[in-house]
Amino acid sequence: MRAAISHKYGREYKLGTQVWLENTLQPGTFSGNPSLSPVVSQYMISLRRRKVRAGEVITSACSMDQQTMRKLWQYNTTFQNENEPQPGSQKRKLERPEEWGGHNFRQMLQTLYVVSMLCLLRYDEALRIMWTDVEFTQIDGTHVVKLELPFCKTNQYGGIAPFWLWPDKERPWMDGVFALAKWWRLSKEMGIERHGYVFRRKHGYDQVSLAAEDALTSQSFLEYFRNNMVDIGTDPRPYGCQYLAMELRWPIRTICEWGGWTENFDNAATIFKYLISWVDNPTVDRKDLFNPNRLGTDPCTSCGRTCHCA
Repeated sequence: MRAAISHKYGREYKLGTQVWLENTLQPGTFSGNPSLSPVVSQYMISLRRRKVRAGEVITSACSMDQQTMRKLWQYNTTFQNENEPQPGSQKRKLERPEEWGGHNFRQMLQTLYVVSMLCLLRYDEALRIMWTDVEFTQIDGTHVVKLELPFCKTNQYGGIAPFWLWPDKERPWMDGVFALAKWWRLSKEMGIERHGYVFRRKHGYDQVSLAAEDALTSQSFLEYFRNNMVDIGTDPRPYGCQYLAMELRWPIRTICEWGGWTENFDNAATIFKYLISWVDNPTVDRKDLFNPNRLGTDPCTSCGRTCHCA
């Protein structure tokens, strides 16, 4: 909440990010960001200590793993529209909770999930992607997607290296190329031209807005995401995104390079919040960390190794 207030004062009221201090030359006048004053900082530290003493634990997001993505992909891609439901009572909505969206709209959400996860984007960043940011091209005969974003959290004013997405036939639920291509095909069938926002507001049961500027809002996305997680029997509240570290086992430096976090490492805590959370399911029992006889992992599809360092 403090970050939101600081952003409000800093961006909208043009007060910047300087500490709120009294002007020594003009007593009684202050300059800077009120949310960053020493008094507020002391209060926040005290508040955290009181919460810890009261037994409250601050919970960050746990990782959105492959298994969850696979369940969402299987459910959404096989979801078949029956007759479009008519507006009904609250009782009907409770009896048929899966009627919050149809097949086409679920494909859009599935594309949003994959792109966000692969490119380390927050959902509010992914919602701002335009069709002009997406380029379908080929490299050595292989269809790939070049995603060039004019913005992200760490680069507010551009200069962002493009994201190159390649097909993943072994894990189709993580195939960003196929997801974007499929959503583009469905968009054309709905009469949507290739300009404007990629992810748009829902109209009716299974259609999206034809207006290029009518983007899906963050609030609506969260509602649909939670509904989708409930569809597969998963609690939607604690989920985030650490797929590259937990599943693909990329080195931390490689993840930082991919996410555009290597210009400076002045906020290492934020980086690790993307990667680690105490609510994640442990991959290995603590007692087996040095056990030379512990069971191996699933075989690597490239080299066949099953060791934990593969």
